[in-house]
Amino acid sequence: MAIRLGLSLPQMKHFDVGRDVPVVARAAEAAGYGSLWVFERILFPEQPLEGMYGIPGLPWTEKYRSVADPLITLTLAAAATGRTLLGTSVLVAPLHIPVQLARSLASLDAASGGRVLAGLGTGWSRDEFAAAGVAPFERRGAVLDELLDVCAAVWGPDPVSYKGESTVIAPAGIGPKPARPVPVYLPATSPRAARRLVDRADGWMPVATGPQVLAGAWGRLTDLAAERGRTRPIEVCARANALYTPHPFERADRRPFQGSVEQIAEDVAAHAAAVPLTDLLVDLQGSVRDAAELADVAAELYAAVRATGA
Repeated sequence: MAIRLGLSLPQMKHFDVGRDVPVVARAAEAAGYGSLWVFERILFPEQPLEGMYGIPGLPWTEKYRSVADPLITLTLAAAATGRTLLGTSVLVAPLHIPVQLARSLASLDAASGGRVLAGLGTGWSRDEFAAAGVAPFERRGAVLDELLDVCAAVWGPDPVSYKGESTVIAPAGIGPKPARPVPVYLPATSPRAARRLVDRADGWMPVATGPQVLAGAWGRLTDLAAERGRTRPIEVCARANALYTPHPFERADRRPFQGSVEQIAEDVAAHAAAVPLTDLLVDLQGSVRDAAELADVAAELYAAVRATGA
């Protein structure tokens, strides 16, 4: 069975979000893409508290300067399409008030006819937590745990009732409800995160950095699932941060998803052969000039991936 190919929507500074998101969303759906995706960055620190991704000395990439709000972007895409799934890869859960985020996701799912995929993470930026976190950076895992509880309660039947460390819901009606149970995807970047995923999530959302690396991580995750008695399958939605070039990238140190449409398509096929992927989403927006080029390259890539048999 062919994997569902996804495309990240244009959120970065060089796009006109109101104009370009509907155009790209419609073009991607017409080309055959099965899902559309957004990510979250709320600020670009001029003097960061630490390096990007928490790596000492690593400068923040300019692509993170002025990123459009993910749920507004998805709403624009939802209104412009009728079939594609609408995913977050990922929302930084501790930057949101749990009840409000749960309601926003439920409303978008109801409005779109049951198309939302909720990818949630704990985040890595201390600057973002200082500006908008609902709890200290050190408690980000506990905040995600509570958010998962709140989502389960809010998305379930009324009356909703919940009591946690930071959220208290006295018995109440909370709507609208999602059109169907919203699938939740989590990364698994630590042992604790892997246990949370196995115990609570529908799927795994890794970054695709090479077939062997992905296969090794998948093997460890499935072993953990067996140890913890999970019987239902784990869906896998991998994210590919692509660096598109009009001509083939010929250096020996080429990284996965770096190069021409044909090279990126080959990388998609290699990852799909290594792990039973449900989705593979490709983010091309940082290496194209505008929405027209993004739509054109995405259409070429979709055809090239299908030609590989993936």
